[in-house]
Amino acid sequence: MPAPSSTTARPGGSPADLTAIWTAITSMYRAFTTGERERIDIFLDPEATIFDSAAPALVCGRAELERVRDSRAPTPEPTELTAYDQVIDIFGDLAVARYWLRVDSAGLPPELVRNTAILLRHPAGWLIAHLHEDTR
Repeated sequence: MPAPSSTTARPGGSPADLTAIWTAITSMYRAFTTGERERIDIFLDPEATIFDSAAPALVCGRAELERVRDSRAPTPEPTELTAYDQVIDIFGDLAVARYWLRVDSAGLPPELVRNTAILLRHPAGWLIAHLHEDTR
């Protein structure tokens, strides 16, 4: 197979934008492990859509997300969430981040989750407009 031409190469992004995007994603997971919903939500666009690994349907917006959160079956809370192997592409004010998430919970084997996040540049920083979680 021939090497990709420069016209099909992945778009890049400034180091500052790449860092800001990855910081938003990893900060959201840190807030999750400490149960800080309000802190999680500062990284989500209020109208964000989510294919949550714990919900059968697409979650649309903050109100639906709250219903999903409140209806989750009790399970051991994750003790650690580790995002890694990120691939981030930036297209102007839109970014696509793909990465793995390792979920560690007390007494359970680790779970690996494939994630794709679409982020939009806002005056306050990069916000997640869509998140797709896929458990293995």
